[in-house]
This record gives sequence, structure tokens and C-alpha cells, in this order.
Amino acid sequence: MRALVWEGAREMAMREKPEPSVGPGEVLIKVAYVGICGSELSGYLGHNALRVPPLVMGHEFSGEIVALGPEVESRNPSLTAGQMVTVNPLTYCGTCVYCRNGLNQLCYSRKLIGAARPGAYAEYVTVPAEVVSRLPAGMSLRTGAMTEPVAVGVRIGEMAGKLDGESALVVGAGPIGLLALQVLKAQGASRVFISDLDAERLAMGAALGGKALNPRSVDVVKYVKEATGGLGVPVAVDAVGAAVTRAQSVAATRSAGTVILTGLHEETSAMPAAEIIRREITVRGSFAYSPANFAEALHRLEQGTMRLDPWIVEAPLADGGKWFDRLVDAPGDVAKVLLVP
Repeated sequence: MRALVWEGAREMAMREKPEPSVGPGEVLIKVAYVGICGSELSGYLGHNALRVPPLVMGHEFSGEIVALGPEVESRNPSLTAGQMVTVNPLTYCGTCVYCRNGLNQLCYSRKLIGAARPGAYAEYVTVPAEVVSRLPAGMSLRTGAMTEPVAVGVRIGEMAGKLDGESALVVGAGPIGLLALQVLKAQGASRVFISDLDAERLAMGAALGGKALNPRSVDVVKYVKEATGGLGVPVAVDAVGAAVTRAQSVAATRSAGTVILTGLHEETSAMPAAEIIRREITVRGSFAYSPANFAEALHRLEQGTMRLDPWIVEAPLADGGKWFDRLVDAPGDVAKVLLVP
């Protein structure tokens, strides 16, 4: 089969790879669509310790089951060949204290498809049966491929809690920032400020109902504080992951508020610890999502309440390297790239 292989910093190449064999408890999926994630962009640049080249990345995907290995019936009896599916790419043990409490994404032995094992930047991929979800009747494979990033947004909303009538801030108008904006509005936020240096991405945020702020022309922290009577927002989401955006999120958050860090651009960075302490700000990391969040994401897509259209681009898998470069250097009005093997 043909696969897109990450071979080093800013190096992607199409290679011939053996079609994966199906092991016990696994299914073989013919990939239909696979997205490019922001965490993969940092990996592509060599900034993400989770990924080591050479590697077939790709963890946001949908496809058709073409084969089932032994033991699948006991692990996920609803699966049959020919079904259209999506996949929760986080595998877990199911028995540790986190799994028993529904926080499978924090499992001691969690592994990410596309990092710890080959992912979906290929014609075929094998995955454990228990993380496979059938698409609802009538849902397209294109929409199904969006379940994973939407699940990230659902988890952010769960952490943010109810925001009835309150304001919120999202730093970064990439895919996760745009999805977080929609989730925070669904949590009841009356106003969501969204900031980004890219004017085209800000326009997407505005089209989704956000109050767009460009740091090149506006002091974001000052604007947010003035707009909230000097208090700041009760919840800020950093969907970038740079030292400056993390500090900015803290500064724009009111005392006793919550900062949710989800961006992974920088592996480590300085944080304004004294300010966090003195103003009793809660800082939470949002890495992924629980199985319940993933199921909720699929439901929201079925209901049509979450979207990144009309800013989704479809491209051949062979053009993946070009799109990685585009998204790193100048993404413009592209919210999500779906590669097609």
C-alpha cells in the first residue's frame, strides 16, 4: 500500500509499505479521509516528543471496515465488514483507576494511533476493535472524520462548565480554537472573544459568532478586561501553546477563573506563576477526551451543531507534505485539511 511517512523535521515522503495484517481483537480499515492535526504539525517540525520518525502519522480519520481479526466479536460485537466507521485513536487498558472512572484518556498505558503505532496516512490501518465507532445512518465519511477534533472541543467545554451569560476567550483560531468557540457558546457564553495573528482565520472565527481580535492591532488583554468591566473572563482557552499565548490567557482571566491549556506548539514554556498564585487562577490541561466525549462529538456532528465548513479542504494523500508546509507557514482560510488516500 501507499503511505505518507514523516521522516524528519519538515520531511514527508510517499512510500510503499506492506498492508498491515489484522491481529487478535483488531479490525482493518480502508481509510477514506484523514485530517491534519495541530499536534502533528508540531511533530512535523520536530517539536513534539510523542512522535519519533520514521512514522506514519494520522489519527483523525474515517473509513470502511474490510477485515476483522479473531476475538473482535467478544470485544466489539456490533462491528461487521463493510461498515463505515470512525476511530477514537487513544487506546487504553480499561481497568486502571482512570479507565474505571471514565477518564480513559489518562490511562497509565494509553497509546495514540499515529504516534505509538502506525496511523491513517495510508491506504489501510489496523486498530483495536474497542475504539471503533459505527457512523450514524446517513452520516458521510467526510463528516465522520471530524469526530476526533470535535471530541477535543467537547472535552474543553466539559472543563469550562456552564457559562450562562458570561464571556470567554479563545486564543488561536485554528481548528481546535474554532471548535472551542462553538462549544463555549453551546455552554451558554453570551460572548466569545477569539484572537489570532492571521486575519483570514479570524474571519472564520467571526463567521462562527466570535468577537475577533487581532493582536497586531489590538491589545487583547486590555480589550477583554475593558469589555468585562475590568474583571477579565471566567474561562480562557489557549489553543496555540506558545509562552506568549499561555501568559496572555492568564492575564485575561479574572481572579478565581480558569485557564484551559490545549495548544501544544511548545513542549515547555515559562508561565506567570506568581500571578496564578496571587489571583488563585486554576490552570487545567486538556489533552484529549473520554470515550463519552467522543460519543458526544459523534452525536453533535449528527445533529449538525458543530462545523468547520466551508473551510475544509480535501487533498490527495500524496500532497500531504505540501499541506503540512502550508499549514505551518501560512494557513489562511483553511480550518481543516482532509487527506484522501
